[in-house]
Amino acid sequence: MQRDSPGNYNRARPTVKTLPGRRAGAIRIGISGWRYPPWRGGAFYPKGLPQRRELEYASNALPSIEINGSFYSLQRPQSYAQWRDETPAGFVFSVKGGRYITHMLRLSNVEKALANFFASGVANLESKLGPFLWQLPPTLEYDRTLVDDFLALLPRDTDQASALARRHDDKLKSRARIAFGPKRLLRHALEVRHESFVNPSLITMLRRHRVAFVIANTAGKWPEFEDVTADFVYIRLHGEEELYRSAYMEAALTRWAKRIRSWSEGAEPADARRILSRPAPRASARDVYCYFDNTDKVEAPDNARRLLQKLGVEWPIEAPTESLHRRAGSG
Repeated sequence: MQRDSPGNYNRARPTVKTLPGRRAGAIRIGISGWRYPPWRGGAFYPKGLPQRRELEYASNALPSIEINGSFYSLQRPQSYAQWRDETPAGFVFSVKGGRYITHMLRLSNVEKALANFFASGVANLESKLGPFLWQLPPTLEYDRTLVDDFLALLPRDTDQASALARRHDDKLKSRARIAFGPKRLLRHALEVRHESFVNPSLITMLRRHRVAFVIANTAGKWPEFEDVTADFVYIRLHGEEELYRSAYMEAALTRWAKRIRSWSEGAEPADARRILSRPAPRASARDVYCYFDNTDKVEAPDNARRLLQKLGVEWPIEAPTESLHRRAGSG
């Protein structure tokens, strides 16, 4: 599989077709994880496709995937390197921050844990490293100082990430990977799940730190707002009617396509629901990352591909249906 060199970073940018005189940022529509048994046997993955080739198939169908395994435990450098090599040029991963940081330590005294996370091998994704997602637990209430201090610890570029990784503890002594390569900016997104975060000071804080507020569709279970707080927009679609399960029908996908088009052009939907009444300053363009997390059934990949079609997003890699179907039974 072709690898991107640092000079080729984002050369293949999935963009939406725009009207003359308008600009749009890169639009990446994807899925949250890729290892789901219900997707096999022809539902999404072709019959006979070896499990070891599922990432290759999924990454040729969609331009981005959230890595979920990093949430549950520290992954190994060789895993990140393997995922990098199995995906095509221009593909981007989003990396979910560890639950040890967000759910166990609950953002308190996380300096060493953050160092371990950034030393665990994520640097091996190289140019395919996209945003970091920090999902907070629904039991964590908003503490302005706590959140502000946490956001201040997050590295803003690869040099800062490398410096932070060097402070890892002995748990990673034999397998730390701290060199991130040429300097480039890093992006972070914060997903909140407690109603106390519906506070205008949070939006002001996120804008100051240039961290994206995750726009989450959660079947009404957790806060659903659309404040723009960074130079990119991060969306997670967990299920419109039933969390993690229900499909997005045509009308819903059309609605999301219109909203994503607006954000990508640097604007906001006219009916955007905000915590802070003041919208973000208009930008010339914004990159948009959107992930379907309705993964309990096979809805997520189908919904993602349909949304790509509605947006007219061109993902310029050979469609996997022919090449990988031919090789599905080859082992």
